[in-house]
Amino acid sequence: MNILIVKLSSLGDVVHAMPAVQDILAAVPGARVDWVVERGFAPLVQRGAGVHRVIPCELRRWRKAPLAHETRVAWRAFRADLKRETYDAIIDLQGLTKSALVAHMARLAPGGKRYALANRTEGSSYEAPTRWVADVAIPVETQSQAVQRSRAVCAAALGYALPATLRYGLATSAAPRQDCVVLIHGSSRADKCWPEASWVELGRRLLAAGHGLALPHGNDEERERSERLAQALGPRAEVWPRLSLDALTERMGRCAGAIGVDSGLSHIAVALDLPHVQIYNFDTAWRTGPPGTARQRSVYAEPTPTVDAVWQAWSAVADKA
Repeated sequence: MNILIVKLSSLGDVVHAMPAVQDILAAVPGARVDWVVERGFAPLVQRGAGVHRVIPCELRRWRKAPLAHETRVAWRAFRADLKRETYDAIIDLQGLTKSALVAHMARLAPGGKRYALANRTEGSSYEAPTRWVADVAIPVETQSQAVQRSRAVCAAALGYALPATLRYGLATSAAPRQDCVVLIHGSSRADKCWPEASWVELGRRLLAAGHGLALPHGNDEERERSERLAQALGPRAEVWPRLSLDALTERMGRCAGAIGVDSGLSHIAVALDLPHVQIYNFDTAWRTGPPGTARQRSVYAEPTPTVDAVWQAWSAVADKA
């Protein structure tokens, strides 16, 4: 059975869809799963266990210059790549016009169907064309946790019960673990960040407990913050070079754990099954936060969680490492 997953972006949303693919592979004998995703996230999806083919697109870039020659050439190449196979099931997990367009362009095998979300869920974007394009629109609970929403849609589309085990299938090399905790301080939204003074106090506690510290960054602003934190914390706080998503995932996979704000990198830490604490300034942890296992927790408070609350959560998950 050939299945196409359409989940284009963003980083956290892509990570949240990964367990649905593992469910399909466990529940549907002989399933072959392809995935359409923005090119920047393709290396991460390629690491997913059992993903047969990743079809990269660049809709975010193309829409900035839709009539440019380069865009037209790239669009034709993408369409050809998308149409190489026919699919028994095309499942739009994004719920937006752009994902509906991709699902509509992909080719169905005889008897195949397109599936999509039938309704908006709290805190998530949703656009009606996804429902218009679908042969089957699948209703979901309006208050749905992000990972469970994708899992539920795929289970309903393909007719299986949700497996009891939650697996992301995100693989890294078997390199030895390092006693280093990643401090994920950057986010696409400034109001999701944690005060620098809190990071310094937390970092000092981690250093006193014998851990090294790693400070990743994805842009100049985050690099400057990493450098300020490293200067305050001393030589055992390492500012990582700016890494590709693939290299960053690999390097994080070798660390002892992570503490971070609500960001794509934090969601990767969850998918890697690292001991992890995720910091929330808004009451959205129920929707996008870690599942609350012994190894992973979220901490929420307004205007922001205290260092003591984050430290207590870290102490609890680190004990289970």
